[in-house]
Amino acid sequence: MASPPDASKDMNTTAEPTPVNIGSAAEQSGVSAKMIRYYESLGLLGKVNRTDSGYRQYSQAEVHVLRFIKRSRDLGFSMAEIAELVSLWNNRRRTSASVKRIAQKHADELAQRVTALQEMQRTLSHLIHGCHGDSRPDCPILDGLAGH
Repeated sequence: MASPPDASKDMNTTAEPTPVNIGSAAEQSGVSAKMIRYYESLGLLGKVNRTDSGYRQYSQAEVHVLRFIKRSRDLGFSMAEIAELVSLWNNRRRTSASVKRIAQKHADELAQRVTALQEMQRTLSHLIHGCHGDSRPDCPILDGLAGH
């Protein structure tokens, strides 16, 4: 008579991947361990599980949230905007209009910053063009910065 299959083996093949430590979470997400702790302190990750000895253990879902945060930071969203986006991402009853509003506001702010940077670049180019760059002490760049 054959013995019954070991049910615990079958359960291990479909179980959630093993949680990872902060170093592995940092490597997998591209977020430094220091920033992971900071995001956790802001409540962006919720309550992170810990081992009996107090070490943080991150699930793959939490690593995924870290990737989401990193991508949001790469796009220049503020921490307040990211907190709102993470909250919306976790809320299956959200409206896409709420998400679009945040993204549109951020895009508008970026456009304003680009315009301001372009104006700074034009002003600097004008000042540089007026400077002879020779051995004389008079300098239109310094005069321009001084408001003359």
